[in-house]
Amino acid sequence: MDFLTKRSEDYSKWYNELVVKADLAEQSDVRGCMVIKPYGYAIWEKMQRTLDDMFKETGVQNAYFPLLIPKSFLSREAEHVEGFAKECAVVTHYRLKTNETHDGVVVDPAARLEEELIIRPTSETIIWNTFKNWIHSYRDLPLLVNQWCNVMRWEMRTRLFLRTSEFLWQEGHTAHATREEAEQRAQKMLKVYAKFAEEYMAVPVVQGVKSETERFAGALDTYTIEAMMQDGKALQSGTSHFLGQNFGKAFDVQFLNKENKPEYAWATSWGVSTRLMGALIMTHSDDNGLVLPPALAPIQVVIIPIGGKPEQVAAVDAAVAPIIEELKQKGISVKYDNADNKRPGFKFADYELKGVPVRLVLGARDLENGTVEVMRRDTLEKETRPLEGIAEFVKNLLDEIQQNIFMKAKTYRDAHIYECDNYEEFKERIKDGGFFLCHWDGTAETEAKIKEETQATIRCVPFGVEQTPGVDMVTGKPSKARVLIARSY
Repeated sequence: MDFLTKRSEDYSKWYNELVVKADLAEQSDVRGCMVIKPYGYAIWEKMQRTLDDMFKETGVQNAYFPLLIPKSFLSREAEHVEGFAKECAVVTHYRLKTNETHDGVVVDPAARLEEELIIRPTSETIIWNTFKNWIHSYRDLPLLVNQWCNVMRWEMRTRLFLRTSEFLWQEGHTAHATREEAEQRAQKMLKVYAKFAEEYMAVPVVQGVKSETERFAGALDTYTIEAMMQDGKALQSGTSHFLGQNFGKAFDVQFLNKENKPEYAWATSWGVSTRLMGALIMTHSDDNGLVLPPALAPIQVVIIPIGGKPEQVAAVDAAVAPIIEELKQKGISVKYDNADNKRPGFKFADYELKGVPVRLVLGARDLENGTVEVMRRDTLEKETRPLEGIAEFVKNLLDEIQQNIFMKAKTYRDAHIYECDNYEEFKERIKDGGFFLCHWDGTAETEAKIKEETQATIRCVPFGVEQTPGVDMVTGKPSKARVLIARSY
C-alpha cells in the first residue's frame, strides 16, 4: 500500500493524498467540483443525522426551496448581493439544440431567459420571498426552518472538502417577532454547532463574534466557531448570523404585532457544510491515515480473522458471530472482514488508513487461548484481551478513544494560543501558526494592514476570554478587547 507524505514534510500534500487514498472523495471532471465517495459520504451522513436531530430538538423543521434564484431577488438586499456577486453562477438559457454538423449540441439563442437565474450561493433571498406568504401575524412566529442541500460559489482555487465550487450543507433560516428572540436564536444555534463539534467531532472550538469586515453579507452580527488544525491554522467550522430586519424589509415581510400594528420580521440564518469533513481530517489524523472519532466513524470496529485450515476458519467464524451480534445490540457498527482475496497485513494497513477506531484480530491459536488482539487506532496500541466480555470492553474503549481524541486536540490547541502585544514579534511568530490574542483598535484599516502584511485575519472577538482595555499592537491606539488572530483556510 502507498505511504502518505508525512505531515512534517508537506502538510498540504499529506491532506490532499489522505482524502483520496482513504476513499473519501476525488476531483470531478466538472471543474471545481468533487465526487464524495461512499466512505466519505457515510461520515457526512452521520454528521447530518446527528445535527438534524439536534436542530429538531430546538423546534426547527426541515423544508426545501428552489436551486435557482431570480437575479432580481439578489438585487433587493444591497450588501448581500455585493458579498456574493463575484461567486455566482448564472443560468441564461433554458434549451440546447443540435449543431449544424449534427455531432454535438449548442445553446439555442432563441431560448434566452427573460430574467437570468442564479444557482443558489445561499438562500436568504428566495426563502424570505417565500416567508412573505407564510407570515401575517405574530401568531405565525417564530418560523424555524432548515434545508439540507447543495450550493454553488464559484472558486478559482479548490481543495477537496475545504473549498469547492459546489458543496453540501445545511442552511437554517428563522423569522421572529422581536430583536431579542432573533439574537437568542442565532446564539443558540452557535452553541448547537459548538456542542456537535466538541462532543461528536472531538474538535475543540473557540466561539466568538466576527468583526464587521468578516461578517456575513447582510448580517448585523455573525457568530462563529473556530477550530485549530494541526498546522496551527484556523478553520471556520460553523457560522450563525443575526440578520436584523434587513431581509424582512427587502422582501416586505410584515406581521401584525400584539398591538395590531405592522412590524418587519427579525431574521437569522446559520449553516455548516462538508467543510466539517476537512476539520475532522486535519484535527485528528496522522501519518498512517485517518483517525476518526468513534461517534462519526462509519465502521467503529473491524474484526479480522487470521486464516488457517478450513475447520479452523469455520471455528473462528462461529466464535465471532455472537460477538458481532452483541456489539450490534450495543449500537456499535462492526465489520467482519473474512474476505480471502487480501492478506491480513493489507487489511490492517487499509483499516488504519481509513481510521477505524478499534481492530480485533482472531486466529485459531487465539481461539484455543480464549483471547483476542485489540488495537486502538488513536494510539496504535495493541493488547491481548480475554474473549469473554470483549463486547463490553470494546464499548468502553470506544468512549475512551472519543474522549482521548478530544483531549489530545484540546491540549494541542491550548498550547498554541498566545497573548501578544508586540507587532514585530507577532509578524515573526504567526509564520509558525497558532491563535494569537491581540488588542485591536476596532478599525478596518488596522485589520487590513495585518492581513496584508501577515496573511492573518481577525477570526473573532472570542467569548469566555477575560477582557481588559489595552493598546492596539499595530497603532498604539486604545483597545477595548483582545481579538483572535490567525492564518486560516
